[in-house]
Amino acid sequence: MTTVQTDMRSYLIVTAGYWAFTVTDGALRMLVVLFFHQLGYTPFEIATLFLFYEFFGVVTNLIGGWLGTRIGLNRTMHIGMAMQIVALAMLTIDHEFLTVVYVMCAQALSGIAKDLNKMSAKASVKLLLPGADQNARLFKWVAILTGSKNSLKGCGFFVGGALLYTFGFQYSVLVLALLLLVVLGGTWILLPKELGKTKNKQKFSRIFSPTRSINLLSAARFFLFGSRDVWFVVALPVFLAGILDWSFLQVSGFLACWVIAYGVVQSLAPKLLRSYRSGRAAFVLVFILALIPGGIAIAMNQTVYPSRVLIIGLVIFGIVFALHSALHSFLAIAWSDREKVAMNVGFYYMANAGGRLVGTVLSGWSYQSLGIQGSLWISSGMLIMAAVVSFPFVRSARSA
Repeated sequence: MTTVQTDMRSYLIVTAGYWAFTVTDGALRMLVVLFFHQLGYTPFEIATLFLFYEFFGVVTNLIGGWLGTRIGLNRTMHIGMAMQIVALAMLTIDHEFLTVVYVMCAQALSGIAKDLNKMSAKASVKLLLPGADQNARLFKWVAILTGSKNSLKGCGFFVGGALLYTFGFQYSVLVLALLLLVVLGGTWILLPKELGKTKNKQKFSRIFSPTRSINLLSAARFFLFGSRDVWFVVALPVFLAGILDWSFLQVSGFLACWVIAYGVVQSLAPKLLRSYRSGRAAFVLVFILALIPGGIAIAMNQTVYPSRVLIIGLVIFGIVFALHSALHSFLAIAWSDREKVAMNVGFYYMANAGGRLVGTVLSGWSYQSLGIQGSLWISSGMLIMAAVVSFPFVRSARSA
């Protein structure tokens, strides 16, 4: 088998493992939101269940890239899978013992697991891509991995709602744990043992990126994903279930369709943005994106069908957000050299996790205090900050 064939085989194995993990992660999130809403938890209390999940995601991304260069990306991916299995197993106990603190601890393990897995998969793309004409195909590979992951996460939302509806909470998380255990065994056998391990050991002090372009992208990513999660994590599903009185299957089905479509658009981003692969294009897209949530909030006040406006508006938001997110992920990898790609990707997704942490907390608080429109206005504010941080890219057409 040639080196190119081996690398392609490894890429497919990494992608398959990432897909399986993503389904369990999306399903678990939906299970937790809907189950604890059913138990009578307030939106803010539900948001706190994800606090450790997002916080430890920040920490994991900060050191995960460095760890990947030391022990290999295959090992960090497998550690992530094993921790997710433990997190799922922790939630199989009777719901009377599922206290807030206990669930937060299980979610902490899940947050570490998710970001170890994501960092490992995305950093592997550059290492497995043949050197010749690399940048011409890198956007396509990153977009396929990211887009398919998000589509599978959407499927996970639906799987979570369907499992909860059919089997209840405890049996649902047990099924997910067994599924991931099988996948862990397969990737452990099939992946190269030294994937991503560098010859020159990177110092721990270099976990913070010294590259201005990566730092700007990371800061913009913080606000970008905070702007999404401020309405998506708690506010939207609780609004659909509590105000519109949708069933578990309707809520999980809608969110699943949204995320699946979002992933499809991400996968098509290399074709849709064929001539727009620069930092300048990233600024233009986030500027457009900043206008949408506030526009939705205003339109909801001007119509007798606010739920329709919300759903249509979020579809438009999802399309633009998907294109911008795909371009962002590509630039972060393309602007990193091969020896530092794992550490730069880890730092970049540390900012991503930080934004999700802030967005998650604000999602519960803003919805409980200000309603769905308040969450949307905060989303617009965070996107304006992302545009401000991205403004230096306007003077540079730097692409890869």
